[in-house]
Amino acid sequence: MDFYTAIENRRTIRDFKDEPVDSEVIKRILSAGLKAPTNDHMRNWEFVVLTEKEAIANIIKQIPKKVTDARLEFILGAMHLHDTCQQKMYANAIPKQYEMLYHAGCLILPFFKQSSPLLIPESLSSLNAFASVWCCIENILLAVTAEGLASAIRIPTGKEPEQIAAVLNHPKEYMMPCYIAIGHAV
Repeated sequence: MDFYTAIENRRTIRDFKDEPVDSEVIKRILSAGLKAPTNDHMRNWEFVVLTEKEAIANIIKQIPKKVTDARLEFILGAMHLHDTCQQKMYANAIPKQYEMLYHAGCLILPFFKQSSPLLIPESLSSLNAFASVWCCIENILLAVTAEGLASAIRIPTGKEPEQIAAVLNHPKEYMMPCYIAIGHAV
């Protein structure tokens, strides 16, 4: 698939077939991510790649499997969404968060090294690592599309970062900006 076709076709897909993703394809996707620009050329990124359902379930166990209508209404209200199209999109997406991650053929957890508190940056350059990892993630998403696969991301919320740190025991200076679900679209 050529570059502009990949950009045109890239979509967030939340419904995956319960099928594996070939390991060689995963390697190509990660390689594309690693070609993203960085502020310091160090590419202080690490990736955890999960393909086993038990490992995925262990990582995502903090995410609710179901969302009540009342909770969904509360979340949508808190987001102050006024556009009807956006409201419908989130009403469809929020209840699917656990299932989309669990049924993906591959779950990638990208990590970046952050030396200062992200939400209290010492300077504008303190945000460079965060910006760089999102360039990497965009390359990954475009590579997924070029491979004919589907993807979705989810930002960890609440106690999820602590749960992930407890399971993976990753160094404290590394942060995970999102989950990347990759798989075959339904």
